Amino acid sequence: MNYGAIKYCDIANGTGVRTNLFVSGCTHHCKGCFQPETWAFDYGEPYTQEIEDKIIESLEPDYIEGLTILGGEPMEPINQVEIVKLIRRVKSELNNKSVWIYTGYTYETDLADANGKAHCNVTDEILDLADVLVDGEFVEELKDISLLFRGSSNQRILNLKEIRGQSRNG
Repeated sequence: MNYGAIKYCDIANGTGVRTNLFVSGCTHHCKGCFQPETWAFDYGEPYTQEIEDKIIESLEPDYIEGLTILGGEPMEPINQVEIVKLIRRVKSELNNKSVWIYTGYTYETDLADANGKAHCNVTDEILDLADVLVDGEFVEELKDISLLFRGSSNQRILNLKEIRGQSRNG
């Protein structure tokens, strides 16, 4: 996996102060995408153990609320293999930190469904470990700059803890 950027102490992509990892590679190619350079899977730099260690270290201060993973497309199956390792570390070493994931895929049809477009052998684990999923492709015609943490009105902010609780209770 490659990544295009890491932003430390960011407040634009999730609640509180966060570390943001922008992964490379996206097959959605949304019209009006704010980072089309990240569509290429080889864009940016290789994601290494050293980079992962630096991300974990950046999350240690109390004022950092968590990690946001966006892109590109973190839920491309080829990216999920590395993403799951990072989220496992965050949850085991820094359990009080939240994990947000931005994806152009849709939760119910593309990710949670075992036959979904982006479902692979680690998708369920990612969805179990992450706290919030912002799902849905960016739609330029639905762009709304007044929306909190979203670019277009079709996108949803899903509290995965609530969804997991509902599915287990009902």
